[in-house]
Amino acid sequence: MRMTRRVLATSALALAAAFSGVHALAADAAWPTRQISIIVSYPPGSDTDAVARMLGEKLSQRLNQPVIIDNKPGAGGTIGNTFVGRAAPDGYTLLFTPNPFTTAPMVMRLPAASSYDVLNGFEPIIQVGTQPLVLVANPGAGVKSVPEMIAAARSGKQLTYASPGAGSPMHILGEWLNHDAGVKIQHVPYKGVAPSVNDVVAGHVNTAWVTLGVVAPYVAANKLIPIAIGDAKRSSLAPNVPTLAEQGYKDVVVGAWNGFFAPKGTSPEVVRMLNTHLNAILKQPDVVAKLATFGTLPVGGSPEVLKETNATEYKVMGKVIRDLGISAD
Repeated sequence: MRMTRRVLATSALALAAAFSGVHALAADAAWPTRQISIIVSYPPGSDTDAVARMLGEKLSQRLNQPVIIDNKPGAGGTIGNTFVGRAAPDGYTLLFTPNPFTTAPMVMRLPAASSYDVLNGFEPIIQVGTQPLVLVANPGAGVKSVPEMIAAARSGKQLTYASPGAGSPMHILGEWLNHDAGVKIQHVPYKGVAPSVNDVVAGHVNTAWVTLGVVAPYVAANKLIPIAIGDAKRSSLAPNVPTLAEQGYKDVVVGAWNGFFAPKGTSPEVVRMLNTHLNAILKQPDVVAKLATFGTLPVGGSPEVLKETNATEYKVMGKVIRDLGISAD
């Protein structure tokens, strides 16, 4: 029996598809064969940058390939995030980001052409850790507790608080506290944590919401006063600092987290390999100890853990942003 041209064509396509799949699997098995770039959407010197560099070095050792950190700061982190969202899904461009990844697009109100799909535009790889947020004050501000700060603001004193940028959890936390306390402590956004802390230490800004690890040396040197933890419970890294709930604001709870994402369409096998390597790295005692100096508690787990964390952040913080009308303006 002779095959028709249609049958031959169909068979050829099926064969090509089969070999295409084999080729893709072979490519995954060979990955990585060259340098990997980790995009950080914040400037050098930030705690996000420091953690990325440490993990990148460890990852390079395990993969036997160079891993570089490429800083692309600006627009609340959305510039770097958008860059990765549009990168080739080949496993050679990754994103390491804190949770403004989720909230910044809502606060910045970017046009679609300049933004990204928070929930479906990336492949989650792993949640690296969580970071408690702490409110610190310059000693010259004259406030040592949240009630003192709120009382000063209500009396007409012009107070300011710094954050590492619009849409950051620190910004949301500051505006949420403003709302629940019925005061207006002026937000001063910066391009990253380091410059915001520097200006509070210098006295240019009264207070700041920051990650705990960044300000630990300044607190130890009595250059900054820790006032409150933004989480629901006290941090094991700063057990003597009371929460907002303990000081009368039980509903105001915001934490920070960070993790790795890849462009949408990245091979599941590449994602699995990265997840496996990074989970192993996060269990190394020297890594756990170093993360603690950044105020970070390791999380790890499957990509689903990060996916769920991101989705919860989008739902819960999205409602807070909408209800309070928080914006970059």
